[in-house]
Amino acid sequence: MSAISPIPALFSTPGKIAVVTGGSRGLGLHAATGLLLSGCSKVYITSRKASACEEAVKALNSIKGIHGKAISVPADISKPEEITRFVQELQKDTDHVDILVANAGATWGAPYGSWKKEYWDKVMTLNVTSVFLLVQEMTPLLAKNATVTDPSRVITTSSVAGIKGFSTGQNATFSYSASKAAVMHLTKHLAVALAPQRILCNSIAPGFFPSKMANALIDIYGGLDHLAKKNLNGRVGIEDDFAALVVFLSAKASGHVNGVVIPLDGGGHLVGDIFGEEEGEAPKAKL
Repeated sequence: MSAISPIPALFSTPGKIAVVTGGSRGLGLHAATGLLLSGCSKVYITSRKASACEEAVKALNSIKGIHGKAISVPADISKPEEITRFVQELQKDTDHVDILVANAGATWGAPYGSWKKEYWDKVMTLNVTSVFLLVQEMTPLLAKNATVTDPSRVITTSSVAGIKGFSTGQNATFSYSASKAAVMHLTKHLAVALAPQRILCNSIAPGFFPSKMANALIDIYGGLDHLAKKNLNGRVGIEDDFAALVVFLSAKASGHVNGVVIPLDGGGHLVGDIFGEEEGEAPKAKL
């Protein structure tokens, strides 16, 4: 008799409580959707704009077939005091969190000679510092119900730009690439630090997915069709790709996966330039 759990049970999150930062749009919204569809009882989403959170929650709660609910808790997590307030707001409604998807992020592009400290600081603060501070403040909530057989999860959104992100020209993304490489290493460090509290930490490194933040770069680097043709599997990312990987990393199926970075780009990081530039060619437009 096989001891393997039923397959649906391996790839679901029944009754789990999740938090998704940057959850009002793009990859964060895909993550929140997947977690609700996989059985989460509550999915708290946050972003800087309250109206965007409310709009996203309305859409999420209208999805057919879900039994849980999405809850809006707006916050600007680039600010330490807002992280503290956000966690305090969560604690008014729940005594534990099972899954944290640290997804909020920002980018900036400019020619090398035009880079200024404020461009660097804005991206690093949100993409790296706030991830660490948020996980730190949420650790008691994440550890509350975590066990060896049912650990809690931290999932960070990094990027293949942190693996092979050497964009040049008018829209060079120095701080973004550096920040995403830092998030990968931070996630591994957190995996070691939080293991005694039964919290697994992993990172997803997406390539190009259409989103409000990515669409400007997609246009600059030739458009969706051009980038799809250059990729190994002939396409860019779609909603299901990110949602499915978030669900896997949150579910029983990944209970022995810890401290890894999973590129989610169809293999594009293995060849060529992930930004779609030909050698020696610099994009002309600005972000």
